[in-house]
Amino acid sequence: MHGYELRKELTTKLGAFRAAISYGTLYPTLRRLRLAGLISELADDDSAAGAPPLTSRRGRVVYKITAEGKERLTALLACTGPETYDDEGFGVHFAFFARTDRATRLRILEGRRRRIEERREGLRDVLGRAAERLDTYTLALQRHGLDACEREVRWLEELIAHERSGLPQPTDHTPPGDSRSGRQP
Repeated sequence: MHGYELRKELTTKLGAFRAAISYGTLYPTLRRLRLAGLISELADDDSAAGAPPLTSRRGRVVYKITAEGKERLTALLACTGPETYDDEGFGVHFAFFARTDRATRLRILEGRRRRIEERREGLRDVLGRAAERLDTYTLALQRHGLDACEREVRWLEELIAHERSGLPQPTDHTPPGDSRSGRQP
């Protein structure tokens, strides 16, 4: 995969805001991974073949994960520590859930649910103690955060129940609560 393709794939999997990866970050990271033996680098002769004659246009580099890289990825995906429950860690692990075993997915989902429940309780506490002292906009922002936490807890509970059922994940790409899915929020 070329660097451009890799960046595009990361953006697709993680979302544009999470994967706002600059080329100034991507290529040094690819170099470190190559030096560590986790990926290998191959020249793409096809890209140089289309260059005008007598130019020094270098062919694009194709990156390929090595056996050691696959082992490292598997080990990273099996991690279920507190860092996998935070916003950044959870998003990355969730993007690779298809490559993760059911027990690991459950531990991460349950940990994430606990983390969001703690956040939700903190917001409820702030709203209960200080709602009358907050200006309209700060109060609206706190309520928005609380609503987001409550939605995420419901979503996580749905995912956990599905994981526990042992059934394969549905392929319905309709968002929950969308009238086309037939499900309610």
